[in-house]
Amino acid sequence: MNHVDAQKRVAELTEIIEYHNNLYYNQDEPEISDFEYDMLLRELEDLEAEFPDLKLPDSPTNKVGGSAGAKFSPVTHAVVMESLHDSFSHDELRDFDRKVREVVPDVKYVVEPKFDGLSVSCEYRNGVFVRGSTRGDGTTGEDVTDNLMTIRSLPKRLKDAPEYLEVRGEVYMSFESFEALVKRQEENEEKPAKNPRNAAAGSLRQKNAKITAERKLDIFVFNIQQVEGATLTSHEQGLKYLKKLGFPTAFYNVYDNIEDVITQIEVIGDRRGEYDYAIDGAVVKVDDFSARELLGSTAKYPKWAEAYKYPPEEKPTKLLDIEINVGRTGVLTPVGIFEPVLLAGTTVSRATLHNRDFIVERGINIGDTVLIRKAGEIIPEVLSVVERGGAETECYQFPTVCPSCGSPVSQDDEAAIRCTNTDCPAQLMRHLIHFVSRDAMDIDGLGPAVLEQLSNGGLVKSPADLYRLTAQDISALDRKAEKSANNLIAAIEKSKQNKLYRLIFALGVRNIGLKAAKLLCENFVTVDDIMNAKAEDFAKIEGFGAIMAQSLENYFALESTHELIDQLKALGLEMKPSEQKQQGGVFEGKTFVLTGTLPTMKRSEAAKLIEQNGGKTSSSVSKKTSYVVAGEEAGSKLTKAQTLGIPILTEEELLAMIKN
Repeated sequence: MNHVDAQKRVAELTEIIEYHNNLYYNQDEPEISDFEYDMLLRELEDLEAEFPDLKLPDSPTNKVGGSAGAKFSPVTHAVVMESLHDSFSHDELRDFDRKVREVVPDVKYVVEPKFDGLSVSCEYRNGVFVRGSTRGDGTTGEDVTDNLMTIRSLPKRLKDAPEYLEVRGEVYMSFESFEALVKRQEENEEKPAKNPRNAAAGSLRQKNAKITAERKLDIFVFNIQQVEGATLTSHEQGLKYLKKLGFPTAFYNVYDNIEDVITQIEVIGDRRGEYDYAIDGAVVKVDDFSARELLGSTAKYPKWAEAYKYPPEEKPTKLLDIEINVGRTGVLTPVGIFEPVLLAGTTVSRATLHNRDFIVERGINIGDTVLIRKAGEIIPEVLSVVERGGAETECYQFPTVCPSCGSPVSQDDEAAIRCTNTDCPAQLMRHLIHFVSRDAMDIDGLGPAVLEQLSNGGLVKSPADLYRLTAQDISALDRKAEKSANNLIAAIEKSKQNKLYRLIFALGVRNIGLKAAKLLCENFVTVDDIMNAKAEDFAKIEGFGAIMAQSLENYFALESTHELIDQLKALGLEMKPSEQKQQGGVFEGKTFVLTGTLPTMKRSEAAKLIEQNGGKTSSSVSKKTSYVVAGEEAGSKLTKAQTLGIPILTEEELLAMIKN
């Protein structure tokens, strides 16, 4: 590749990697697999090595991809939380060993599993847990102390503790907890978490610690960042000390040659399926602390450690059948039933086939041999057909009637096939589960089992019927005592006081999630305002597209919707208005990014002030950013803003703009 082509490709890769960094680290919504991301980063590293003049100071290869979000207070790490350099072959590990032995000939290595979770720092003073934070960009993270307090396996008090201790760990979600979460999300037709890592990261960064507690997170502590009152000389000694103090630590082994290290890495890889947590590799660390100091670090990586990443495992299996499930909005979802196959340590026999377009694009049919893998080591997915099964038709033919009620199905502008019967039993059940869920009307105690009994007994045929229930109705159900019945009725009554956006989300309007419901209710005060609006009115809301706007008009134009709303009003639902978005303020149409520590305000306070004056805030700097408000220790966001020529404001200048 010549210099001109290399320069163009470096620019392309930098933009692509920054985009995926933001999705992975800050939004917890990755679009590509870890392996695909690693290959992009490796390509950029190779180009920068071949053309050193093309490597910029803020290259993605020089920094951790995350940043400290505005919704949590920033924490500056006294000890930088570094990332690790990745190897993808045994020869690369041998090359790492060669470079280490050039400086430290008589080296010992500690080999540990590499957890696929969210890296955090936990600080203790005189044995008491006082603060916890995310890694962020390695220098500045987010204060998530309250959320870390909900993790039972993290000790809150230590016996025989040093004066001060900072440890580093990995917060993760077990496979069992992840599968339970995905099941709940699918029942409510919410977008399911992609893998345990993203589920753990999203759960830890919840503003409501109660939600974090429900997700049942766990932690492994694997490193001592700082300690006052104890002397440690090696990593193995540190791990033993952590275990003695009561921290949950993982297994490890110590070796004095790289071939034994490689053997152990393969053993860990072969046993991945035996663990109830996700690992995506193994980590090799120089044991002796004095040797680590001699080896030092690059701008991003320590030279005394290396991560080995396991490739994604793919296997062929036979598709035995396709099962059709009906969701709360009538969507027919195909699920593949396979000959059981061992994949990433667990037996796989089912996987979603998404929709009819997915099946047609890949030409999938019953009897075919298909290639499957586990995305994020947990969710099975079909990649392609490797051998035809001899069926007469090229691919599976979708049913023309609903498998639940026998009504005709139709395809709308999307890829979805839907049942046309709004009274379909399968839709009703899914809709009720969604209506009472936490982010919707939040009716505690009204779970799927109770709803099914109420539906089967003919007591509930629509969401409005929930507000007609009596304690006697509940008590008549199996195993429902009088106290439980009264508690449930109290929870139903309490939900009448919810704000309007919760009801809008609970109604299950297609393409309208919780965030969209909040935005809608910031712009429309009452439910009548919403029902009287047209698609063009909804489309004026920032972030709303034509599909969302049309979905709202279509739903609120239905006579059945008007009847339901009238019933809910009559039954006492208050539908309280949300806080209205400021229109026409001094910052109308402007996007701000807040970074660093401001002199007199928290960043959350500054963000609220910006929004009150018509502006909006973002967690990442881009060409669309209008201003960056920078405080002390601003870090990489300030550097990027300066590179892009974006105006930089102090807190004082921000306040002056509002005043003037």
